[in-house]
Amino acid sequence: MTNQPASPEFATSKRTPPVLPQIGRAKAPRKVAVLNGYVHDVTMDEVLSLREGLILTLHADMVMKLQTDRAFYDILDQYDYITCDSQILYFALKLMGTPVRERVSGSDYFPLFYTRYKNDADVRVFLLGGKPGIAEIAAKKINAKVGREIIVGCHAPPFDFEKDPAAIARIIDAVNASGATVLLVGLGGGRQEKFIVQYRDSFPNVRLFLPLGGTIDYEAGTLRRPPPWVTNAGLEWLYRLLQEPRARFHRYVINDPQVLPMLVRQKFGRYRNPFAR
Repeated sequence: MTNQPASPEFATSKRTPPVLPQIGRAKAPRKVAVLNGYVHDVTMDEVLSLREGLILTLHADMVMKLQTDRAFYDILDQYDYITCDSQILYFALKLMGTPVRERVSGSDYFPLFYTRYKNDADVRVFLLGGKPGIAEIAAKKINAKVGREIIVGCHAPPFDFEKDPAAIARIIDAVNASGATVLLVGLGGGRQEKFIVQYRDSFPNVRLFLPLGGTIDYEAGTLRRPPPWVTNAGLEWLYRLLQEPRARFHRYVINDPQVLPMLVRQKFGRYRNPFAR
């Protein structure tokens, strides 16, 4: 097994970022400030062309985490592409005069990704996350769609696996034994991104890292996606809230709306990074 970092806490990797392919890749994508974070002004096609590296899809809940989670804040620059994964953020950036060309959400991206590379035998995906058995359902459905075993392995770690070296070792061994070249991690915003940065050197065959939250549930069908018009209208949060009111209430009613007044303060130069010295 590849050696792991000695500290049980998440840490920022100092490895030199991977060399990215140039075909279909935007040169030096423009950064657009979103409070103390940022997104890149990239299109879906540019992101789909990325064959190696780290992708982060930023939505309002993650922006709120950036206000309090210093470890999450510190790893942003480790990601090659950070996309705007929120119609609300997309609208807000446009109103602020700093628009991005396209909203690129993880749940939209991944089906396009496996469809685009369905005939490329070098693309082999491991699904890490979800409740026990859910990733296996997703894998079966995806493989049936593409006509081959593009999903080559799954693992649902226990909730507190970060505290258990044996649990981490099982993850590393499972991914490496599968021969996967793409690792999709669905552990929740902030947590999954920190896991990737800390342990990516433990996966020598993985070239593309995708922290994509609830995508495994979407692909398994255990979480229904809203109709496109709902998402395009910026009402996906309401759709999810009505589906899971208890689980989603604090996030969508209490936490995430705080982003909007902070963005107004940013517009008028009154926002202050909570981690600034």
